[in-house]
Amino acid sequence: MEVGTSQNLYAYKISEDQLSQSVARYPVIIVGAGPVGLAAAIDLAIHDIPVIVLDEATHVCAGSRAICYSRRSLEILGRLGCDEMVLELGLHWNVGRDLRRDRTINKFELPNGEGRKYPAFTNLRQSLLEGILLDRLFELQKQGKDIQIRGKNKVTEIVVADTHSEIEIETPDGPYALKADWLIAADGADSDIRKMLKLGFYGRTFFDHFLVCDVFTKETYPDERWFWFDPPFNQGRSAIMLRQKDNGLRIEYQLGFDTDKTEEAQPERVEKNIRRLLGEGVDFTIDSTSVYTYQCRHLNSFTHGRVLFVGDAAHQVPPFGARGANSGFQDIDNLIWKLHLVITGIAQESLINTYSEERGQAARENFESSARSADFIIPKSKIAGLYREAVLGLSRQCSFAKPMVNSGRQSEPCTYDHSSLNGPDCECLPHVLRPGSPMVDLPLGQRWLSDDISHKFHLLAFNVDVPKLLGASGVVLDATQIQPEQAPEVSEIYLGDADKAVYLLRPDRHVAARWESYDPHGIQYAMNILINQSREIL
Repeated sequence: MEVGTSQNLYAYKISEDQLSQSVARYPVIIVGAGPVGLAAAIDLAIHDIPVIVLDEATHVCAGSRAICYSRRSLEILGRLGCDEMVLELGLHWNVGRDLRRDRTINKFELPNGEGRKYPAFTNLRQSLLEGILLDRLFELQKQGKDIQIRGKNKVTEIVVADTHSEIEIETPDGPYALKADWLIAADGADSDIRKMLKLGFYGRTFFDHFLVCDVFTKETYPDERWFWFDPPFNQGRSAIMLRQKDNGLRIEYQLGFDTDKTEEAQPERVEKNIRRLLGEGVDFTIDSTSVYTYQCRHLNSFTHGRVLFVGDAAHQVPPFGARGANSGFQDIDNLIWKLHLVITGIAQESLINTYSEERGQAARENFESSARSADFIIPKSKIAGLYREAVLGLSRQCSFAKPMVNSGRQSEPCTYDHSSLNGPDCECLPHVLRPGSPMVDLPLGQRWLSDDISHKFHLLAFNVDVPKLLGASGVVLDATQIQPEQAPEVSEIYLGDADKAVYLLRPDRHVAARWESYDPHGIQYAMNILINQSREIL
């Protein structure tokens, strides 16, 4: 697949629904064809749920958007069949460097690709990622999946009922209406759906402007994330640079809140600042620029009847630590398996409420982490400024101060510690894999543990015999058995000091429950919690 050969268009075409005298009804309609909306559509199609994506545009995005994707996002994209192209086109990194002026004050390394299926982080422009996702969508269409994308289809009105939503859509050929059993709002931070429903978007603005631009240069730079405090060209402020695989650089720098955004975005001003950052002898071209204000905002609830909010439409955080698109992909990973079970009649509709419960916890964690980073990067009080100066001053020579430098803690998948879906736990097993936590993928001989784990409910058994297929709450469980001596690294992580264990994994590969031995009654009880949200003893 060669991404971008046809500009990844989904050109406007008049649909049969526009010609019909009646209002068509679909199981799921998605508003927004960004990475999160496209990922949701692909996931639904894989689950054989008919889906339509509506978007105002007809092609991939332009300009400086998301760029950095975590290992967890690659795991999700792998399930959707998109990981190979992301790995091929993206640049992989695991080293970060903090600088004060032009000197390194802290260097950190994240667990890299050795012993892991995917690298710690992958840099790839959002336009290329959208192209990969669109090509996957078109591939599923050719395979006969009922998945559509309609360009120049702008939703202008929504009426929400108990069992569906009805939307009015504007097109070049005039308006038409559709009904959706479930509507997924993936239409970004300025979500029209959210505004139409008059929902509050609560949080905090950091009252500082940042300029972000994509630059192309033939100059060679390390595969690292560089963050400057008080850079020589931007004293008293900050800047960040990420390398891309195609000789590209993503550069962001702080402007200050009282600056003229229009003036700062002028090409000659941007070029002057970039030249001072890269050096006078470096040739470069500027591809795109934009100015934005860092904000932490979120909905109180991500579910409003049968309207479900995902990605930036549900929550918005500053880009410190790569929490934007990555959090959106985790929204989809959490939501779609639940929606599939509800639509197919396996689970009660109340299961959807746990999407907001769990991803709301993740949003709050991202909010708090981003706020701490922003308060360090952009101190708003004299005391905060003195603290930052002390940390930066000590960090060059004192090892204890280096972890205190906060240029953005890198994102990690959320552990749903307080989820109502968590079942029985065995405290003798490692805390890192307690109920609510994501599974850890490790080598299993010549393959990966994840290769043996289905995207259904799955039993993972160590030194314990379990049935290959087990009926529980009307759901068939797959099972994988592992002998510790055959996979010592995997067993060490999952067993700790225990001799045996059984883990129940959810379709999103989070741990639902675990036992020290095979417990059929306990498994039925845990499945009853997951399917029926009931803790009644069966």
